[in-house]
Amino acid sequence: MSNSVIIEKLKIDLKNGNNLVDINFTITTSTAIIGESGSGKSLTLKALLDLLPNDLNKYININSNFNLTKDEIGLIPQNPFTSLSPMTKIKDQFFCKKEKKIEMLNKVGLDEWVLNRFPTQLSGGQLQRVVIAITLSKDLKLLLLDEPTTALDEINKNNITKLIKDLVDELNILILYVTHDIESIVDVCKNIIIIKKGKIIEEGKTKNILNSPQNDYTKILIESNFKNRKFRE
Repeated sequence: MSNSVIIEKLKIDLKNGNNLVDINFTITTSTAIIGESGSGKSLTLKALLDLLPNDLNKYININSNFNLTKDEIGLIPQNPFTSLSPMTKIKDQFFCKKEKKIEMLNKVGLDEWVLNRFPTQLSGGQLQRVVIAITLSKDLKLLLLDEPTTALDEINKNNITKLIKDLVDELNILILYVTHDIESIVDVCKNIIIIKKGKIIEEGKTKNILNSPQNDYTKILIESNFKNRKFRE
């Protein structure tokens, strides 16, 4: 049986009772949550990481068919520039031995020289690779990605997207990839969840939904993402 994480209930409310998110879903493979800004995507990730602000109420019930601890859940955030301490060398931002640091940097296409650099000495693409290397240096079973290519230019975006796909395939870990950019997950995520105003309105195989969306909101999202080319399976 393959690993799966089941979010049986995830509900987030304001203190005044207004509902922000009310969903349930299962992660059995690489899965994307797609929606426009304010749809509840990032709130969902923060809830899974127990990082919601105090002015929100949260109810969450998670099950998995394998042992999953908080230390085995990793996050690759939106902005690599704010993810690392600017005054600390890269080597001191890992929590593993030097051999492991070098191994993970090599996996993301960087060399040992990066360890003695400060974040301010690296480009945005290099920084995001460092963040990925640090995150994956832990023994993860579930990887959460929060718009990991938003702060990057088009070339770095494409390179990081390919890198994520290759690493996920190699390391065989579950991922939940949150973004508004459908095009960035086409080659990465096998399943897709469309979310609007905190509710799931459509979900299924990525290729099926992109080829034959059933909901008007999904159709609009796809058209806005693929206006320069038609999606092909």
